[in-house]
Order: sequence, then structure tokens, then C-alpha cells
Amino acid sequence: MVGAPPMAHAIQTQEDAGELVNTLARAGRKAQRVLARMSDADKAAALVAAAASLRANAAKVLAENAKDVAAGQANGLTGAMLDRLRLDAARLEGVAAAIENVASLPDPVGQVIDRSKAPAGMELVRRRIPIGLIGIIYESRPNVTADAAALCLRSGNAALLRGGSEAVHSNRAIHAAMVEGLASKGVPAEAIQLMPTQDREAVGAMLRAAGLIDMIVPRGGKSLVERVQNDARVPVLAHLDGICHTYIHSAADPQMARDVVVNAKMRRTGICGALETLLIDAKFPAAESVIGALIDAGCELRGDKRAQAIDPRIKPATSQDWDTEYLDAVASVAIVDDVDDAMDHIAAHSSGHTDAIITADQEVADIFLAEVDSAIVMHNASSQFADGGEFGLGAEIGIATGRLHARGPVALEGLTTYKWQVLGTGQARP
Repeated sequence: MVGAPPMAHAIQTQEDAGELVNTLARAGRKAQRVLARMSDADKAAALVAAAASLRANAAKVLAENAKDVAAGQANGLTGAMLDRLRLDAARLEGVAAAIENVASLPDPVGQVIDRSKAPAGMELVRRRIPIGLIGIIYESRPNVTADAAALCLRSGNAALLRGGSEAVHSNRAIHAAMVEGLASKGVPAEAIQLMPTQDREAVGAMLRAAGLIDMIVPRGGKSLVERVQNDARVPVLAHLDGICHTYIHSAADPQMARDVVVNAKMRRTGICGALETLLIDAKFPAAESVIGALIDAGCELRGDKRAQAIDPRIKPATSQDWDTEYLDAVASVAIVDDVDDAMDHIAAHSSGHTDAIITADQEVADIFLAEVDSAIVMHNASSQFADGGEFGLGAEIGIATGRLHARGPVALEGLTTYKWQVLGTGQARP
């Protein structure tokens, strides 16, 4: 059976929160040293055991998730938020399978990045190592509890997880099941800890825990990520929005354009890789067909005057629409003159997450792929593929849109840093 969830900690003051995070972080750092001594095979076996425990406790996890979904409905969560929150047997099996997939991936820890010879004769080796203790602050998706735990452990990192109140019962049940499996293979329970309080002050204490927490990864809405980036004294790996564009070039195949665009928007509207703005070349001959297919699929469109002239069902777009991550069956649409006009629009409004072009003209595609400055740039593919699993990286801890350390889907390699090892034969510097 899954163990009882941790007792909630009463936090009265900022000092209480700091003391709690200090205690958890020190325990996590101690556990991380145990992980550092575990072999690749032992870490993989522990994750396989965690997946088995999650399956064995599926009924309990789903019952706890049902509590969260019911509370979310009562509290008026949107359909997109409820979709992120809801688990069923198939989704939970997907979570367990993702843990096993991470277990099967090559361990990046210890990999040699490069070797060279110093002028004085020493051998210089750059080798991958774990980052240390990673704090993950996330909102309504309970699968993040499992994904983050698996990725951190596989890469030799300890994790301190703080999930959203919308998924508190689900997170506790998933965490307890995983810890049960991990402990059976010798992993300290403190290697993967779940914050035992939903008090917001605990988040602030995590953000101030420089020297104890090595990196913070926020996963959630814009307000959460902005707070983390503004308040953190710990390095942050994050993206603010998934304002993803798809540009249909004049040389796009009409059937491909319809299929890709409808999938990019409507497959799952609540994920960060969902299309939010559609750009259509003024010379593309089948704009009406693509727009009609989106509307027929249940998508509300908000567009500029040229788009509205194509289909009267398109509502007028405001200036805010071009900078909105809808996470719903809503999209903005604009007509552009050419690839340069499309790239200008993307440069002005993209969040740097994922932007795509649909065209049969390879020369134009190459220009788009080279000049659009986003973490992920696609040609003739749905932006819904912006996912670590689809990239063969296993579960992802998030998609980073910055330019430092890691970019795009952050999986095992993105959770490592490196050290220099200098191997001498008695050299002394003159």
C-alpha cells in the first residue's frame, strides 16, 4: 500500500518556511551523495521498481486524483486545466511507462565531453556530473511529479518537488508510490522529496535557498514563472509562455497544411507546444480551406482584417491576442506577405518556444530554420511534437527558452553540468 501522505507543516512566518526548506534541502543534499555512488544499473533498477510500485498502487492514485478533479470542477477550473489535472488508467500507465523509459536511457553522468592536453603536459578532461539538488515548482499536472523525480534520479540529482494545490492529493499519492519502489532498491527517501505544505511562503523559501538548492525549474503559468524569475536567488531554468506560431508558406501542400495545423492546435489545446498563432501567406491558395477546417474542429479564431475577409466567422483580433498563450480552443490568425513578413511577426510576438513553417520550398524552409530564433524550429511538422519523449529524450522536465545551459526539451543531459579533471604527472607551475 501507498504510505500515508506527509503531515502538512504549519508555517506561521517566513522564518518557519526557511527552517523547513533548510531541513529538507540538507536532507536532499545528503541523499544526493548516496545517489552519486550508485551505479548506472542500480539507478535504472530503482526506477523500474518505482514504475512497478506506481502500477501496484494505481487504484489509490486514481482515487486521490478524482478528489482533485472534483475540487477543480467545484472551484471553476477551465476545461484545459482540468485536462492537465485528470488521470485515468491509460494516462497513469503512460506515466509508469515514461519512468521505465527514463530508466532505459543512457546515463549521462560520467560521460567525457572532451579531452585535451595542457601546454604543461597535463591531460584535461571535461566530464558530466549531476547539478546536485534541484527544486521543481509546478502547477496542475500530476505527471510532473513522476517525470521530474525520474529524470532527476536518473541523472544523479536529488529533487525537492513543490506541486500545485490543484493536484495535492494526486501528487502525494504518486510520490508515496514512487518512494516505496525506490526505497526497495536502496534509494534514500530523501532523494525525492515532496514539499509537505502548500503554503506559498514555502515557495519563497525555496527561491531564497542559494547554496542549498542548486537550480529551480518552474513549470506552470506565466504568473508562477514570472514570480520565480523575479524572486529567485537560485539559478532558474524556465520558459514564460508557449506562444507557438505555424506559418503556411505559399508553396505549402494544402492537404498537409490542413492536417498539420488542425493537429497543432486541436490535438491537445492545453499543452505549451500547441499552436497559438497561425500565419498564412497571402499567396497561399487554400487559406479558406485551412481556416474552415480549424473552425469546423471547434476552434475560435481571432484575426486581422485580411483574415476576416477570408471567413466572416473569424472575430477581430486585439493587440493582446498576438501575445496570448490561450491553452484553449482559441487561436489568432494573420495574413502575411512573405517569409520575411512572417519572421518579423514571429520576432515581435513569439515566446521563443516552438515555431514552424509548412512549405515544399526547401530554400525558404532553410531560411526560416536558420533565422527564427526559437528553442525549437520545425519544418512540415506539428508543433505538438515539441516534447522530450517525441525527441527520444524520455520524459522532460520542461522546455527551456533561454540561451544558457540548456535549450528546448530538458531531459537527462540538461540536468547535468561538468567539471574539469586535470591529470598530471608532477607538474609545478613556474
